[in-house]
Amino acid sequence: MKKLITLSMFFLACSLFAQEETTESKLTIGGSVDTYYQTYLTSSDDNYIPFGTSFADQTGFALGMANVIASYEGEKTGAVADLAFGTRGLQAVGGDMDIFINQLYAYWNVSESTTLTLGRWNTYLGYEVISPVGNFNYSTSYMFSSGPFSMVGLKADFAISDDFSLMLALMNPTDVNYNMTGGYALGAQLGYAGQFLNLYYDDNEVLGFEIDYTGGFDLSEDFFLGINGAYQDNDGSGFYGAALYPQLATSDSFSLGLRGEYFGLHGDANPAEESVLSLTLTGSYTVENLIIKPEIRLDSWSDSMPYLDSDGAFTDNLAAFTLAAIYSF
Repeated sequence: MKKLITLSMFFLACSLFAQEETTESKLTIGGSVDTYYQTYLTSSDDNYIPFGTSFADQTGFALGMANVIASYEGEKTGAVADLAFGTRGLQAVGGDMDIFINQLYAYWNVSESTTLTLGRWNTYLGYEVISPVGNFNYSTSYMFSSGPFSMVGLKADFAISDDFSLMLALMNPTDVNYNMTGGYALGAQLGYAGQFLNLYYDDNEVLGFEIDYTGGFDLSEDFFLGINGAYQDNDGSGFYGAALYPQLATSDSFSLGLRGEYFGLHGDANPAEESVLSLTLTGSYTVENLIIKPEIRLDSWSDSMPYLDSDGAFTDNLAAFTLAAIYSF
């Protein structure tokens, strides 16, 4: 009897272990934490006007965001819940909630080449994303800050071949969790060998129309060149821009990258056709899951003076030094 009980307990333990192993193989928990220090080189830290792009716009020691991503993957279906805390994400979704939904969607792999996704996902437009883990530079570009952050709707991804991909989407107007206007947006993305042509259109005068190219090339084993270009128009007003992202890996743990962006406004919102040249030099040093990013940024406007200098007078340029720490798990 004792042997029978022992044997039963052994089989029960094996069953529980197998069940736990199966569950762990499907459920994945990850996320990130980021924080930074920033000081202005051409302005006073207690009397300043920030760059005008999203995130990393506070002086002294400041917080980015923390997010926890839970993903469950079945044989053909799955779901992702990305919950975030902190100022970086709050700027992306708007409002003053303690916890916000960065991404929340379910998907179905209908076939080996077709996937349907329903819910909220981060934008497919642009070179940069909300989470600093996915960006080389810690501060963000004008094109990313002016375009959509997230989409809510239904999209279909098609793997046409090893090189070609296509995405089609029907969505709420950009950055709207629930549709209160009755209008909808259409989205599309055509990809070829790591190069992507992106389209967005809504007839509800939220963003209007945007076309965007995002891509890059490995020029050598250690040197990568990223490229982004965009044009947006909403009833005669909008923006345009182009950016280059050269990145050089000097060792397994350290890389150096530059973002050179030219960004302009057009139409009724900017009769003077003002534009800005933004140069951002970023170092990236990795220790296990920790990334340390020292960064120097200089923005210079052509026909306006939107910033303050160290004496409190208006000026057309602003420079800052930022030191960021990003931990992913």
